[in-house]
Amino acid sequence: MTTIKDIAKAAGVSITTVSRALNGYSDVNENTRQKIIDIARQLNYIPNTLARGLVMNKSKTIGLLVSGLTKESAKDNFTFEVLAGVNEYVSEVDYDMVLFSTTSTKQREKTYTQLCRERRVDGAILQGIRTDDPYLHEVVESDIPCVLIDIPIESRTVGYVTTDNVLGAKKAVRHLIELGHKRIAMINGYEYAFVSEQRLKGFKEALLEAGLPVREYWIANGAFREEIAEQEALRLLQHYPEITAFFCASDLMALGVIKAVKRLGKRVPDDVAVIGYDDIILASYSSPSLSTIAQDKFAMGYEAAKLLIAMLEGKADSHIKILQTELKARESTVKGIK
Repeated sequence: MTTIKDIAKAAGVSITTVSRALNGYSDVNENTRQKIIDIARQLNYIPNTLARGLVMNKSKTIGLLVSGLTKESAKDNFTFEVLAGVNEYVSEVDYDMVLFSTTSTKQREKTYTQLCRERRVDGAILQGIRTDDPYLHEVVESDIPCVLIDIPIESRTVGYVTTDNVLGAKKAVRHLIELGHKRIAMINGYEYAFVSEQRLKGFKEALLEAGLPVREYWIANGAFREEIAEQEALRLLQHYPEITAFFCASDLMALGVIKAVKRLGKRVPDDVAVIGYDDIILASYSSPSLSTIAQDKFAMGYEAAKLLIAMLEGKADSHIKILQTELKARESTVKGIK
């Protein structure tokens, strides 16, 4: 097995110079560094990443910490696309990534800092965290950098990647209003999700800007679950049959609403139009296909990893990244559209 001693001998430099060149120290001449890297490749040198991490006190590994991962998440490809985006960027910059799952209960048993140190990650990306989760408060106090997805908290060691959820919700409601709908209900997520707060705000603002009343009793929480959204939509439609459209804070819940509409013998979009949020894979394959506000989940993961590694390396100009959303009108709001 090739060692740094072999590389030093071939390059005609000291072992210390080889070590510092391979570990990215800035005090090594660039020509010398490149020569050492080329020789290391020629000799098929395999670095001991664990030893390097111990010496530099850095593992070049980041964690993707996902909260609330359940069986139903398989229908919602949000987490997978975020994961794919994170993996794409870390691969480009020679970092590694580990995935670990948590819950509100687990967070009370082990702190964020303890978890990161046990798993030997330099920093973490947090996705699916609730606003009442312990980790949300701990990350601000921790010296281990993190990037939050969809929660706008910023500090010296905390950044975030999100979309403009208020504007996204407005796009959805304005689309329904432009189609002539005035009696619009909403199926939101749950109380402790930041995106729920923001999408509800956008829903209400869009109605008021159009001169339409906000009927609080036409707003229900579906907990981001298809079957609960279906139950809530059934209840609303049975009590208030005058409702002609639903804005849902996620596509999965929108699919539940479509089921409820069909169970009552109504047609989508002829009798009740439905629009979701996220643009999950199922949205374009459902019947009817689902109108939605599309988020680029892959880009969210990619940009979160890019931001976190820039923070770790002291190269981040900003700790905030806001991505755009796009209205995708399909058959659940516009009949005959493809």
